[in-house]
Amino acid sequence: MGQKDMLETRLLSSLTKVFADEELNDKPWNKGSMLSNEVYSLQVAYCWHGELLKEVDVHIVSELSPYIKVRKVGLVPSEMPCYVDHDENILRSTPGLYPDSLLPLDDEKLTFLPEQWRSIWITVDTCGSVVASTYPIEIIFETASGEFLGKEIFELELLQARLPRQTLIQTQWFHTDCLATWYGVDVFSEEHWNLIDKFIKTATTHGINMILTPIFTPPLDTEVGGERPTVQLVDVYKAGDAYRFEFDKLKRWIELCISNGVEYFEFSHLFTQWGAKHAPKIMAVEDGEYNHIFGWDTDAAGGEYKNFLDQFLPELINFIKENNLEQRSYFHVSDEPSLEHLDSYRNASNILNKYLKDFPVIDALSNYQFYEDGLVKKPIPATDHIEAFLENNVENLWAYYCCGQYKEVSNRFFNMPSARNRILGIQLYKFNIEGFLQWGYNFWYSQYSRYSINPFCVTDAGYGFPSGDAFVVYPGKDGPLESLRLEVFYEAIQDLRALKLLEDLIGREAVLDLLEAGLDAPITFSQYPKDMEWILSKREQINRKIEECSKY
Repeated sequence: MGQKDMLETRLLSSLTKVFADEELNDKPWNKGSMLSNEVYSLQVAYCWHGELLKEVDVHIVSELSPYIKVRKVGLVPSEMPCYVDHDENILRSTPGLYPDSLLPLDDEKLTFLPEQWRSIWITVDTCGSVVASTYPIEIIFETASGEFLGKEIFELELLQARLPRQTLIQTQWFHTDCLATWYGVDVFSEEHWNLIDKFIKTATTHGINMILTPIFTPPLDTEVGGERPTVQLVDVYKAGDAYRFEFDKLKRWIELCISNGVEYFEFSHLFTQWGAKHAPKIMAVEDGEYNHIFGWDTDAAGGEYKNFLDQFLPELINFIKENNLEQRSYFHVSDEPSLEHLDSYRNASNILNKYLKDFPVIDALSNYQFYEDGLVKKPIPATDHIEAFLENNVENLWAYYCCGQYKEVSNRFFNMPSARNRILGIQLYKFNIEGFLQWGYNFWYSQYSRYSINPFCVTDAGYGFPSGDAFVVYPGKDGPLESLRLEVFYEAIQDLRALKLLEDLIGREAVLDLLEAGLDAPITFSQYPKDMEWILSKREQINRKIEECSKY
């Protein structure tokens, strides 16, 4: 048998996860369509029925070649893929190697390991600069010496219609300290700024248009009494009870973010997580020395911290106004308070409201009483606790998920089917959700930030959260490496934008009828079609309807 007879290949959509240790049963996905300014992803799976073969090359033959990027799907270990009481909408519950990282085809190219299914990830991004037509994409596998091994041909129809501007506000928390720790650079050194630039650019090109901005070190996932590396954009100078503030670093941050397409800024939480009982870690120069002035030993309701905020917040608001950020600035009180923290959260909220009454205050919380009592202007309920907020017609509602949303609702864990990741776009559209929050863009520490981890080896934050919860990008040699989960989530955002476009053409009710046609029950956050074929065919149907109703 010749080498070209030893290679088995199959075209797949972006929603298949290809495991090396199981047979590939998903149907081929041989053609698809995209709007002119979309990013389209597909895969080619391959299984080699021969001896180990290294340095296999991949060639793309297509008129779209200048706009196509090819990466290999890396396998990443998961020791803790899920909680023990998981639901049934998962791919597997066992520890092992999971497809996730998207790696460049470097000098080693592909290695064909015998009898293992692997895949390459193909991304098409024409930036809206190519004429509408159907384009064959030929994917050819060759040995290092140029011997033909096999090929697949995908037909991609590029449509004339364009996605509208994204209106969803989306944040996945950007952990500035994790960059400095992993790359071994000083915080806010030129090397650090360069990394921040690259990682923010990757975020914005995937629909993340709001960035967590560390005016002070964010008090997030930090062990009580512990601390994270200082990443403080506002310089503080203390003389007795008086404070002086410098905003040079914050101005540089804002300018860098805007140059990369960031539209909104969420200033880091001004009180500690899970209760708002303490001040965040704040450093200041006092008598020529740089030291803590606030932290876990600071009573959030005490006069000392209140005096600080009385001086700081007016200065920050002046900075916001001077830089025309009034419509782009959001604030946080404390992350994930529960009912037992109602009083301490109320105290903190009242302190801030004196100055921030003209700004949106957003917090991830799931008990409706916080909103009912007027303690938070923009509540962000978890997707499995959102019903009370929907039933009470809370305007401009946001939503979030994290590790706790693992039953019934959408999420992005390694062991979940990609359809469960992508369905969120349709749900956000149906319920007119204004913003979406997820806490982990690049959290590369253990739970409670006790130590740093290697995200290529530890994907569960040191047995803290199911693999896939804490980050969607990996630290490459010189910058970020995306995950397939980040790419699929961006497809969900594109679905949302396509639905908005169709709504402009045929009206909202008609769009909802199209989405739910043939379903046994209406779509909710916990009830929705779970198979990838439904999502893929529904998106094709949406594209056809857009083309049918568009007038150019």
